[in-house]
Amino acid sequence: MLKLTCILLAVACATADIYMHNPRGSNNRLNERSANRRNANRAFDSQNNNRGGYNVGDKGTSAATTENEQYNMKYFQSSSASNGQSYLTVEWTNQHGCGGNEDTDPHKVNCNMVLQYMCQPDDGTASQADRLRDGLNTNTQGYTRPAARGELKSTYRGRKNNNVKPDRVLQEPHEWYDKCLVRERNKGLFTADQKLKSNSGLGTSGAIYTRQNPNGNRRGYECPEERDYYPYWHPTPWKDIAVLAENASMCNHYQTKSFNVQSYGECVEYYSGNDRRHFSRWNNQTKCESEPGNRWVEFSNFLEKAPRYTSEPACTGASGNGIQYIWAIPYDSPDGITKECLVALKQPECAEAPWTRSNHLGNGRDGVASNYTWVLPHFPSGKPQRCVLRIRYNISTDDFDPYFTNAESNKNLWKGVMSPVEQNPYVEIGAGHSPLRLAINTAQFGRTFQDRSHVFILKPRPAGTENHDIYNLNVRGKRGNIVQVYPAVEYDFIPNMLSMMENDLVHVQWTGSNSHNNGAPGGDGQTGDAGEGTTGTDRNNIVQIGVLDENFPLTFNKTTLWKNAEVKWIYHGKNINTPKNLALNMASSGYYQCKMASECASESAERKTKMNNLLNNAPASYEGALLKLKKGIYHYICSRNNNFTNRSQKGTIIVL
Repeated sequence: MLKLTCILLAVACATADIYMHNPRGSNNRLNERSANRRNANRAFDSQNNNRGGYNVGDKGTSAATTENEQYNMKYFQSSSASNGQSYLTVEWTNQHGCGGNEDTDPHKVNCNMVLQYMCQPDDGTASQADRLRDGLNTNTQGYTRPAARGELKSTYRGRKNNNVKPDRVLQEPHEWYDKCLVRERNKGLFTADQKLKSNSGLGTSGAIYTRQNPNGNRRGYECPEERDYYPYWHPTPWKDIAVLAENASMCNHYQTKSFNVQSYGECVEYYSGNDRRHFSRWNNQTKCESEPGNRWVEFSNFLEKAPRYTSEPACTGASGNGIQYIWAIPYDSPDGITKECLVALKQPECAEAPWTRSNHLGNGRDGVASNYTWVLPHFPSGKPQRCVLRIRYNISTDDFDPYFTNAESNKNLWKGVMSPVEQNPYVEIGAGHSPLRLAINTAQFGRTFQDRSHVFILKPRPAGTENHDIYNLNVRGKRGNIVQVYPAVEYDFIPNMLSMMENDLVHVQWTGSNSHNNGAPGGDGQTGDAGEGTTGTDRNNIVQIGVLDENFPLTFNKTTLWKNAEVKWIYHGKNINTPKNLALNMASSGYYQCKMASECASESAERKTKMNNLLNNAPASYEGALLKLKKGIYHYICSRNNNFTNRSQKGTIIVL
């Protein structure tokens, strides 16, 4: 695998703290009332500070105690029509800088960003042991190593059933970590002077051991080798969205080597007959097929399966209208032999990474935070999907060649080989016995940080919206002042300056927690949750203002936003399409559905218990409405959180 190493090290070489703000990145948080997360190993290896991250959303006015009381953000899928895209703004901050032109604007690091997602049908077909979820406590899923590589299938099933708990977070499946632990790591990779452990009793070095993770620590069911390197050389459950590269010359490599479009091989062993074992020790075809009965199989990634097409001609012949079907062996094939009809994925988008300055978790050029507009996928099956989004931030150094340094440069005193970089080295400055020591950690001189969202839902579109582009308008941030929430952010609308056409739609939606108290332990930051209303609670709403530098909302008779809005869909399903009811619904965060009892009975302002003027008894999350707006410029604020000198939660929609 040495040839692979030369081109893969660019992303293996390092990263630094990254925090995703929309969709809300968890940073391994769940529902902590403390400023620090409780468990940095809960679901994935972020390498980030213990502060930061956002709690899972709550539906109502209390912290969720059941999964049904949690709120999953819900976004409408793109349609198959060319003018039926659904746009979601992904926003983040990263610490050690990125972007810049090497000649005219040199930066201090090489870097890139990799955005990926995984989904499964939200139709009840996934077993509880495999269902994506956020969990109800902050414990890491359990894990027991296989006693032997040749364990019986019944033994494995018992091990998995004992390991996977229904009340804990699940993102990657149990099998994903199992195969990572058993499979040989790529020994062609540069590990500098790090000493990597190996699997005792299994006879393999294990892909859980990497330069960044030499001790093989486990975080959820994540595979450390796949996490640290991109593009990965084996099949993965992740689908690529975009690579924001260190320079445009790398784009062809990233796009053509993506598992979205290139098949990758894996060694397939069998329990008996064609009953596939989910792991193998071998990471290459020669060693794999040296054992009788093993097969080296090229697997394909896919958006979803299309089981209605049962032959290759029927499958490929169904392609059209922007959808491509392929006849291939899916990476989750139960036998590693049978080809199926798959909805093909597109190449990931590739562009140069946005510029950000080093040692600063803040905005980039022109005061705009780093962001990427994700065109949400279209699932031809029409099924809703449960999904997770992840972003990885990679930085590398030129102290050694990041593309052509491989295992031949690993420190080996027996062979007289010294690594080009070593742990905390001393350098002479010409003063005799007074050397200077450099702060170099070779486990982090190549490093990958990441953040992931909580589970969200991609929904089929409402009827009649297929030919409209949809823009998702959300709220970022959490309760507290800028010091208390850091490295998360305070409240704001996102995008807070949205430009769209009259034929487009905007889906207004937000989520919040009832346990954002930012209490002790506070780690290295300030605790507390400054803000309006009940302590620890996020609340949001929308009321129109006349111009951006005003802070008093317009009276209803002077508003234009609601009178120029056509409701294409609203979360409670009732056909209440009057401007006054829409204004009331948005202003109350969904607490009131209408004004008059004759229109919506117990959910009306006439009959329902009076809403608190700080939204304390309004729900933390709002599934929202899908609106078509007439030409105009509309400014709006959140009445509770817009606090002039403390925080500005305002936004603008420009309709052309």
